[in-house]
Amino acid sequence: MALRFTTAGESHGPGLTAVVEGLPAGLQLAPEDIDRDLARRQLGHGRGGRMKIESDRAEVTSGVRHGRTLGSPVSLRIANRDYANWEERMNPWPVNGQVDEVHLPRPGHADLAGVQKFGFTDVRNVLERASARETAARVAAGGLAKALLRDFGVEVLSHVAQIGSVRAPDREDLSAEDFLAVDASPVRCLDEAASADMVEEINRARKANESLGGVYEVHVFGLVPGLGSYLSWEERLDGKLAQAIMSIQAMKGVGIGDGFELAGRVGSKAHDEIFFSEEEGFSRETNRAGGVEGGMSTGDPLIVRGAMKPLPTLTKPLRSVDLATREPAQALRERTDSCTVPAAGVVAEAMVALVLGSAYRDKFAGDHVDDAMAALRAYEGRIEWRR
Repeated sequence: MALRFTTAGESHGPGLTAVVEGLPAGLQLAPEDIDRDLARRQLGHGRGGRMKIESDRAEVTSGVRHGRTLGSPVSLRIANRDYANWEERMNPWPVNGQVDEVHLPRPGHADLAGVQKFGFTDVRNVLERASARETAARVAAGGLAKALLRDFGVEVLSHVAQIGSVRAPDREDLSAEDFLAVDASPVRCLDEAASADMVEEINRARKANESLGGVYEVHVFGLVPGLGSYLSWEERLDGKLAQAIMSIQAMKGVGIGDGFELAGRVGSKAHDEIFFSEEEGFSRETNRAGGVEGGMSTGDPLIVRGAMKPLPTLTKPLRSVDLATREPAQALRERTDSCTVPAAGVVAEAMVALVLGSAYRDKFAGDHVDDAMAALRAYEGRIEWRR
């Protein structure tokens, strides 16, 4: 049984909902399994005014009883506190009086293509759902997947590698312990000097009415070999991960392992040679593939990079066209952030966890979590895998 999820809700509507199907019964959960990452998603230097309003918490409305999953769909609701300021404009039902429409699409956003696709005259019908506020529901769903993966001995972590022109030094020796204090950095960067430079880069951009993008990395430790498959295109693990990352708002690139850098190397410097010893079993001295070969996990740490563009809502708006008059105009000016790369890394953790949680459920199916664990242990014994 695959692990599936869906989200619903608008940025300034009453709230967001996530529904997760496919979790086995008996998985132990605590509120902090979900709320911890919701709080981490709101971290990062460069965030705007909304983070002062929202303090996200997830309400479990089905699928969990006394701290354990029931095997049925788990539904989560996150209230939008800011809805109190938008109730007239975002009420599900007709209201008295005229509600002004938005006719100023923003370059780089879903606004123009969305109104063309669905036949709207009001850009707000598009931007409310297209907003990255929706990712709060994804992070809540990802918290459930992370809890399942932890039972399987898997940890999903992230850090920021680049913001604007500032790039942290590459490291090939990262372990799970290196991430223990990553959230203490104002930009979630593992390198102290680069972190300080990133903060200054954001400050300069903010003063210039600009926004910044960057690159984050998701590292996954403890994966068993053989997740995913080479048998068909839709079963390839790297394909699923790429789709998951690119589905996050404002993403423009994704790489597995050394990614695009591999294109400029000779073959002998692009692949990971295989070794064997009685103590370690099969192993590699490098991890250029990022833990995926032939569409399957190798058992080495999984490394996924995401490239985020600068946010399209600017305090000094770009040129656009008024949809009603067809005259030149400035794009919509809405409350925004200067940089959300640190938060995007947390969202990417959730999406990677949901993909991997589904891969474990596909391979080690069972109605109860103990059944899946027994299947995992039997598989590890068959392939003689050493963690």
